[in-house]
Amino acid sequence: MTDIAAGLGIVVRSADAEQLTIAGNVTRLLAEGSRTGGAFSAVRATLEPGADGARPHHHARASELFFVIQGAVDILIGDAVVTARAGDLAVVAPRAMHAFANGSASEALDVLIVFGPGIERFDYFRLLRDVVAGKASVADVLATQARFDNWFGESPAWATHRSASGRSGG
Repeated sequence: MTDIAAGLGIVVRSADAEQLTIAGNVTRLLAEGSRTGGAFSAVRATLEPGADGARPHHHARASELFFVIQGAVDILIGDAVVTARAGDLAVVAPRAMHAFANGSASEALDVLIVFGPGIERFDYFRLLRDVVAGKASVADVLATQARFDNWFGESPAWATHRSASGRSGG
């Protein structure tokens, strides 16, 4: 990451972004809220065909923006599941239950995800990596819901959708 003089901005080089591999998902940590003056946080995720991105949850304060670079993403927004494809943009409002997964059984998904306003969220993604690796527990993740403004819930619509696609996803 390169800071621009006098706090006017940053440039994040792809090669410099921290990369986390989490069960069929490669997440590149691009910019945290502290680096953007609190305006937003951004990550880029590449999901294998059919892979889950996030289980149903909502953010009390943040909107979540998805810009599809390649592939197709299935996104739960409230009780509806929509598919966004390369070039599409979807925004989920604060408090709206949402989840996402690769909508294709054969093509990788590449998606830019932006949270606004920005908070320090990178440790959340590191914690998820640690859960998958057996170094942390789901209880550890649940204990951070307020810190990361990431509140888990259930969605019958998402569970039905993921079952129909041959996947699970509470």
